[in-house]
Formats: sequence, C-alpha cells, structure tokens
Amino acid sequence: MTTSPTSAPARGLRAYLTAENPASRRQAQLGQFYRQWRALRANPLALIGLVIVVALLAVAALAPWIAPHDPLAQNLGQRLLPPSAAHWMGTDALGRDIFSRILHGTRITLAIVLLVVISVGPIGLLIGTLSGYFGGVVDTVLMRLTDIFLAFPRLVLALAFVAVLGPGIENAVIAIACTAWPPYARVARAETMVIRNADYIAAVRLQGASHLRVVLRHVVPMCVPSVIVRTTLDMAGIILTAAGLGFLGLGAQPPSPEWGAMIASGREYIFDQWWVATFPGLAICLVALGFNLLGDGLRDVLDAR
Repeated sequence: MTTSPTSAPARGLRAYLTAENPASRRQAQLGQFYRQWRALRANPLALIGLVIVVALLAVAALAPWIAPHDPLAQNLGQRLLPPSAAHWMGTDALGRDIFSRILHGTRITLAIVLLVVISVGPIGLLIGTLSGYFGGVVDTVLMRLTDIFLAFPRLVLALAFVAVLGPGIENAVIAIACTAWPPYARVARAETMVIRNADYIAAVRLQGASHLRVVLRHVVPMCVPSVIVRTTLDMAGIILTAAGLGFLGLGAQPPSPEWGAMIASGREYIFDQWWVATFPGLAICLVALGFNLLGDGLRDVLDAR
C-alpha cells in the first residue's frame, strides 16, 4: 500500500503538535493552539461566525476595488431606484449606490470596533487585575468606580460623552471606549481573585518577585483568554452603539457611508422604498451575529473549566 508524499510530513507535524510531553515551550504553545483550533473547528456555528468575521475583514480591505460605484457620487436622476442588475441593493435619496456604500461602510465599522477594543481591553484588564490582586481599599475604590459606569445604559452614557465632545467618528470612539471598559474589569477581577491564591503565585512571591512583576507576568496572561472571549462577544454591542450614535447624527457625519447614518437617512422611505434602510440594517445584524457566534465558540474553547 502506497501513501502520498505529503502524508508522512503531515503525520509528523500532527504528532509534533499533539505530543503529550512537549520538548520545549514553543512546542507546547503550538500544540495548545492546534487543539484549540480543532475544538473550534468542531463547532459549526463558531465556524460560521469566523467566516463572517473574515469576510468582514476582506471586504474592508478590498472595498475600493470590489465596490461597483463611487459611494459618494450623487445622481439625482437615479434616486430611490429598486434593486437591479445595475444597483444590486438599489439607490438612496441622492442616487448613491447602496451596495457600494455598505461595502465602504465596513471600513468605518471595523475601524470603530478595533479602536474601541484596543483602548478598552488593556484598560479594563489592568483595572480588574489590580483590583482583584490587591483587594482592600484598592478593590473598593476601583469597583465602586466601575459600578458608577455600569449604572448607566451604555448608549445613554455614550450620548452624554458625545454631547460634550461633539459629533464625529473620533469622539464616538472615545465615548464608546469610556462606557465599554467596566465589563472587562469585572471579568479580569473575578479571574484574578481565583488566580492570586494559586500555589504558583505563592512560589513566585517567595522568590522575591515584586507585585508589579507578579501582576504583569503571571496574573494578566491568565486573564487574557477570558478578556478575549468578552471582547469578541462585546463587539456586537460596540457595533450597535456606534450605529445608534450614527443614527442619531452623533457618529460619522455625512456623506460618510456609516451604516447607522444610512438607516437614519432611509427611515422616512421605509414603507415605499424599503431597501434604503433595510440593507444597512441587515449588514449590522449579520456582522453582530458573526461576532456573537464566534464569541460563543471561543468561550467554549478558551474556558479552562
């Protein structure tokens, strides 16, 4: 019986990744990633979410080349046209191609999500780990501050920040970031309160490690998987908040093709020209669904318990 030339190297790589006794830290890390990928691959819904997220990234990167029309070009002679071969999702009140605007709108949505996550994740992780590790007065002060932010609905608090800062994408990102960090801090605090009593943390302390080194080198890495899961699940809420600000005219300003603003401009035509507001709304629902499905799958894979 003959085997293909690639089967032996494939078996060798699989054996390397699934070894019960890794020879190095790198091998152990690669093996862990491989097992997590296999667990994620076994979840069909998580794969669907991953495909949606990857498609969002691809569309955002290739929007200028795959969009059939200029998203900002106006043509009043073709205003409010229904979906057709020339305009797959119809045109809006100014004759702009809705499909092209949705494709370019993925860039705005992805930029808002990434900027918020980059700023919120480390802040919430740092506050949560410090609160859970030191406890006492530090925990009381930081958690009461967190409770103050949690007491207000996110969109209402974001509206208050935007009202002070003014409309615009940059201010919308700042407003969403200021309201999105408390759940991350709560998750990190809960994880830290369990980790700080572990035997290996006590051993590190006995070796003379400072509190800062213990937190940054040993506590934070253990909290990162939970924060990643929370981040993925929270992206849908960030998208909805950004769309809500855009719908109210406080996010991206015209003529930017932001999905919430597109829904706002099409709400007065919802009964007769339904496509103007429907397709941007479907885009928001699809992307939010993709992040939620991927987040559920990552939670099952990364949860140590």
